[in-house]
Amino acid sequence: MFRGKKYKDSVKLVDKTKLYDTNEAMKLVTDTAKAKFDETVEVHVKLGVDSRHADQQVRGAIVLPHGTGKSSKVLVFAKGAKAEEAKAAGADYVGEMDMVDKIQGENWFDFDVVVATPDMMGVVGRLGKVLGPKGLMPSPKAGTVTMDVEKAVKEIKAGKIEYRLDKTNIIHCPIGKASFGAEKLSENFDALMGAIIKAKPSAAKGQYLRSVVVASTMGPGIKINQAKLS
Repeated sequence: MFRGKKYKDSVKLVDKTKLYDTNEAMKLVTDTAKAKFDETVEVHVKLGVDSRHADQQVRGAIVLPHGTGKSSKVLVFAKGAKAEEAKAAGADYVGEMDMVDKIQGENWFDFDVVVATPDMMGVVGRLGKVLGPKGLMPSPKAGTVTMDVEKAVKEIKAGKIEYRLDKTNIIHCPIGKASFGAEKLSENFDALMGAIIKAKPSAAKGQYLRSVVVASTMGPGIKINQAKLS
């Protein structure tokens, strides 16, 4: 894989054998973000659980103190007064079967988060095969299946993110932009890690936090000392 000069310069700043403290890692991730655009900073957390077992799932949502630096487009499935409530709260798209038809017929995915009222889940269920693989299926655990659509939309717009395990037992989450600076990134990171640690399943045995790595879009991975987090 070809790596540019900026990446190679960034790699030199990172000691791959070292486990960094949070503040040091966030300072380093901003120093190594050298692209011409404002890079997204992501955290990758490998957990000592087995996502194939229902009692070892780790999933939830949290509003980051400083948001993500990205405005999420929200699609809400609701009708009547709840549809009006969603529009007033700032939802980008609101509908019922018309939205199902648009997604199925036009392969339309111009949204980042899907919220639905419980009575609309029968309709949304028809999209399970297309929304599921993209991680877009609404869920009560993530607060995206709710009657309080106003609160859900406002939280998402304020920087609420969902965290969930992938098939390799890793959680991938954005915690902001490189332009946030080390302090704000650290605060967002602490909020996310606090939620993940709190969500530890009782069925999980042994070491829970296996590895924690932070990286900007184009920058190298920086390992964080997970022993100091739990």
